[in-house]
Amino acid sequence: MDFKKWEPVYEAILEDFGFLREEDENAATILSHLLIGPNTASTNVLEELISGKDVLVCGNAPTLAQELDQVKIEDHVVIAADGATATLVDRGIIPAVIVTDLDGDVEKEIQANQEGAIAVIHAHGDNIEQILKYAPRFNNIIGTTQAAPFGNIYNFGGFTDGDRCVFLAGEFNAASITLAGFDFDDENVTEMKHKKLGWAKKLLGVL
Repeated sequence: MDFKKWEPVYEAILEDFGFLREEDENAATILSHLLIGPNTASTNVLEELISGKDVLVCGNAPTLAQELDQVKIEDHVVIAADGATATLVDRGIIPAVIVTDLDGDVEKEIQANQEGAIAVIHAHGDNIEQILKYAPRFNNIIGTTQAAPFGNIYNFGGFTDGDRCVFLAGEFNAASITLAGFDFDDENVTEMKHKKLGWAKKLLGVL
């Protein structure tokens, strides 16, 4: 992702939600300091996993389990958005990649990570506590931010876990991207979540 192209979108998100860029940057710095040595993965691994492949991106809508029954999982590289990981693991499916800001079922994410899933851990101003608590328990981590990338912290685009999965797949040249478990109009969510889903829908519409 060319950050110069992403930055105006990011600034609009900050303004809409009242988030502070400095807090996102602080969280990214903290995550960066935790990513040392053997617990990290190279983005080359993502390239090898995704490039030229058919990707299935799994969101955490209640429809996910039903939609999985309609897809040939073995024909896809599976990327899980945070909470979707638990549904997949419970069905015996280990995603190739987990995109998470650590507010889902983190224990299931750690389990999947131990069984081979790459953990793309996202830092933002609201999850510093979770980063400090959980990031040291993961291996094969790639760190991301929605602010400017630096060093070992990347920005592949996207805002919510779900649309970040799609941006990630696009960044690494997936042959196709199929969505399962996405409901942008879900009324059974908090007002904040509904607003975030609106942004996710908008962002995916420009891909």
